[in-house]
Amino acid sequence: MTEKNFPEGAVLVIGGSGGVGRAVCLEFARAGTDVAITFHTKSAVAETLAAEIRALGRRASCHQLTIGDPARVDAVVNEVAAEYGRIHTVVLGAGSLAEQVLVSEMSREQWRRVIDQDLNGCFNVVQSTLPWLRQWGGGSYVHLGSAGDLRWPERDGMSVIPKAAIEALLRGIAREEGRHRIRANTVLLGVIEAGMFLELTKQGVFDQHWVEEVHKNLALKRWGQPEEIGHAAVFLASDQAGYITGQQIAVAGGYGL
Repeated sequence: MTEKNFPEGAVLVIGGSGGVGRAVCLEFARAGTDVAITFHTKSAVAETLAAEIRALGRRASCHQLTIGDPARVDAVVNEVAAEYGRIHTVVLGAGSLAEQVLVSEMSREQWRRVIDQDLNGCFNVVQSTLPWLRQWGGGSYVHLGSAGDLRWPERDGMSVIPKAAIEALLRGIAREEGRHRIRANTVLLGVIEAGMFLELTKQGVFDQHWVEEVHKNLALKRWGQPEEIGHAAVFLASDQAGYITGQQIAVAGGYGL
């Protein structure tokens, strides 16, 4: 892709310091746009990533963000808008490290925490950025969701449920904000060799039996790579997808077929 696929300004990647988020940031930079990276606690990871983006010839900045704090979300959005002049794309990629439990085992506290952190946090970002995108004459939202929408992954409801609700929120934006030239789409992630998958495997939460069973459900018989999510996110945000909105693209190796 070339710079002509994006207007002037930057992509704001919420959760850019994560394993998948990092790849998404790099692919946007390679596609020719500046990148504003948000992180929760991984400041060193974000700064290293920003240096890599600058080495590709693009501008980059790092912003500490707790998406559950509306005032902080507003402050970061204002900072990015002032620095780059425009945010043309918002990538909703933040998510907590979800506990693996059956729906019947979820506690009210677990449910409240994941809804507050993930769903309400994404709503804060949308509420803060939407007036800006209208003011700038349009833009794009790309949500990094879950292929659990296609085939329920047992014990992974703490991750899948809020992402499914965020996906519904994005469809609402697509329907209601299209008149303002604002598009909204979702990338449904399968098992990607980065982020939560690697961390939970390291912790032993995903044991060998789990790995083998999930692998059987993949038509392509391999795990996904984080840059493949980046490719899909860049496409959905670019002018090449200018007539695509309210859609979900599964980057999941045929999971659910």
